[in-house]
Amino acid sequence: MAEVVSPITRQVTKGSQENVTCFVNINLRDVEDCLIYDRHGVSLPFKTLYQDRKSVIIFVRNFLCYSCKEYADDLGKIPREVLEDAEIRLVVIGQSAYHHIKSFCLLTEYPYEIYVDPERRIYQKLGMKREETFTDSAQPSPHVKSGVFMGQIKTIWRAMTSPAFDFQGDLHQQGGAIIAGPGSKVHFSHLDMNRLDHMPINWLLQLAGAQKTIDFSDKPKIIHI
Repeated sequence: MAEVVSPITRQVTKGSQENVTCFVNINLRDVEDCLIYDRHGVSLPFKTLYQDRKSVIIFVRNFLCYSCKEYADDLGKIPREVLEDAEIRLVVIGQSAYHHIKSFCLLTEYPYEIYVDPERRIYQKLGMKREETFTDSAQPSPHVKSGVFMGQIKTIWRAMTSPAFDFQGDLHQQGGAIIAGPGSKVHFSHLDMNRLDHMPINWLLQLAGAQKTIDFSDKPKIIHI
């Protein structure tokens, strides 16, 4: 009988795409039957996101988090043709109640798939952190434009002006990103250390097989590589 080997994925720093800092053992069989919910509250097993094709799945902290909002702003700028040409499925997972999905998509203009894991079962089983760790060598996300002070003000203001005054998820929960599929194969994993530790979007797309690089300045442009 052949030995079953758990998929080993790479945790990398953003200083160099080839700089491997440690190995992260992720087994999607631990989470494949966990339920996620769409904007209408309809549930589906997590495994449906990656069974049939390769998927880039991004877990955000909470929908009010200013850094997650600005990261999703740039995710929404990815031209559909980039995903279609590489046969990549792009998915965002949040941890709020499902009724917050619609307003988050309107705010960020994110047009692709998005679901929530309100009980954070997938976050927990995949080992995503529930505290922030900052290091002197860490480089901030290129997708976050706001400074920490102004970002926090934006988060609090959005919480106060939202129809239901809540922070749309656990404030301490960190996110991450995985590239998985077809099937249960995991190609890559990154667990965020803090609110600014997002994987650069172009890196994720290239690791998933995209052949084009996107300029995320004022207007997104495709750079052929």
